[in-house]
Amino acid sequence: MTPHVLRHSNAMLLLNAEKNVDIHTLALWLGHESTKSTEAYLHTDNNLKQKTIDRTAPIGTPPGRYRPPDKLLNFLDRL
Repeated sequence: MTPHVLRHSNAMLLLNAEKNVDIHTLALWLGHESTKSTEAYLHTDNNLKQKTIDRTAPIGTPPGRYRPPDKLLNFLDRL
């Protein structure tokens, strides 16, 4: 366990706490000069990515991932 690992773990916990901590706040808290250094934290958690994608769905869209019908999959297989 190193100070960097503790710092990284704490940053990920903040991002995953669903308290709407954005990347700019996190960058300031970590002491990064720019958000470019903080972007690595966003690329490490697939759950966070999925939550972000889910928030961009149009109103009225059913939750969950798109499941193509068999007819479409068969068509694509024949290409």
